[in-house]
Amino acid sequence: MKRPLTLALVALAAIGAGAGSWFFADRQAVVAAAPVPVPAAVPVVAAAVTGKDVPIYLRGIGTVIAYNTDVVRSQIQGQIVKIAFTEGQAVKAGDLLAQIDPRPYEAQIEQLTANRDRDQAQLANAEANLSRYNKLGDKGYATPQLIETQTAQVAQLKAAVKGDQAQIDQANVQLSYTRLTSAIPGITGVRQIDVGNVIHPTDPNGLVVVTQIEPISLLFTLPQSDLPLIQEHAAKGTLKVIAYSQDDKMKLDEGKLLLVNNEIAGTTGTVQLKAEFPNLEHRLWPGQLVNARLLLEVRKDALTVAGSAVQQGPNGSYVYVVSPDQSVSLRPVHVAQISDGQALIDQGLKSGDVVVVDGQYRLTEGSRVHELHGKAAREADLQSSVQDAIP
Repeated sequence: MKRPLTLALVALAAIGAGAGSWFFADRQAVVAAAPVPVPAAVPVVAAAVTGKDVPIYLRGIGTVIAYNTDVVRSQIQGQIVKIAFTEGQAVKAGDLLAQIDPRPYEAQIEQLTANRDRDQAQLANAEANLSRYNKLGDKGYATPQLIETQTAQVAQLKAAVKGDQAQIDQANVQLSYTRLTSAIPGITGVRQIDVGNVIHPTDPNGLVVVTQIEPISLLFTLPQSDLPLIQEHAAKGTLKVIAYSQDDKMKLDEGKLLLVNNEIAGTTGTVQLKAEFPNLEHRLWPGQLVNARLLLEVRKDALTVAGSAVQQGPNGSYVYVVSPDQSVSLRPVHVAQISDGQALIDQGLKSGDVVVVDGQYRLTEGSRVHELHGKAAREADLQSSVQDAIP
């Protein structure tokens, strides 16, 4: 009885082993036959490299200063009887700002005029006497001494009249000082003295400060390493300077470079430059901090891409270039400048290349991409800008 049982167990074991071998062999075949999943294409926003005229700027920070500043002071002492301006008013050169009481100076002129008229009358009488003495002298009725004395008296009275006239001229100058006028065109500041007060030449603040803002000046600095480049382009003609607000969102005015200072600041290694702006819209104001752009040249048909396309790696700047098969390759580039969101590429790209401008964070060399267009591309750009704004 034991032998048939043993044979039955051996048969069952063989059947089980065969079934197990078939199961695992079939399982391995299924696993081996399963295809390897292909990575999904990464959605990106791409743009073609274009050629256009690109301005080349040097950028610095500057302070606006008044073209001229005039502290209106009195040259004489007197009581102010009239204020002829309002604070913050635009005035022209020669406009009346205040009137000092002119009566003491007018009275002095009248007195000096009377003295001159008296001396002129005496001079006329002396000249008439001299004429008579000369005629008598010709006939031998007047001595030479009498004629010489009369001649000296005429000369003395002529000098007196001349001196009187000089005093009158001086008094007229003093009278003109009773009119306090603006020496320059500009904007008046805060009034320092009121009607009825006595103004003095020694008053430190004077009457008011007038600042000329048309035109207006800008002082800004650039690194000393830029000096040879500035000198090279300035030798070809006047360079344009553009003033922007501190956030670079508003263009304030366009002007021209006046001078490069004659020394470099040793403590900062910078050179100071001065520019002049017409400032017709009064967007520039004395003391204002602005961003200055010095235009060196306009590069023709330069290659540009969106500034967001340029990435930074351990070996420098690079971009992802989209191939015709919708895969990307990493391409090193040299960026000459980034201005207004556009990067100027000197090396590494050619016109017509398509580069990724958004979505690079998921890419590696050889990644497959799916280019977004239209609304999807705009939404991706918006999402990217929102993420960039989050600190």
